[in-house]
Amino acid sequence: MNKLLSALTKTGAAAPVTTSPAPAVEPKKIDMNKQSIKDAITKGKTIIKEGKTKADAAMAIFDALKDEDKDVIVAAFVQGATLTDKGAVTYFYNCRRKSEKIAKS
Repeated sequence: MNKLLSALTKTGAAAPVTTSPAPAVEPKKIDMNKQSIKDAITKGKTIIKEGKTKADAAMAIFDALKDEDKDVIVAAFVQGATLTDKGAVTYFYNCRRKSEKIAKS
């Protein structure tokens, strides 16, 4: 076997590569019907309607839901602060960082 590999390496032929398919990951189900989540989404929409920034809306939602799972907060950002999925994840980390900074001072 080693002779075959060294011969293939010397001749420049590529060794065969086998890959297995990645296991399918089931998306996590998020219950957006909890009253605290609905209230936070409504608060975010109100802030947006007032003409304030998405960051202001996201921070208000984050403060209301800081004890919830990350996926719940991100989903609330999408609905309440009119963010995209990728943008909501970025806002989540920014809000978490800001909240931690405020807590330390």
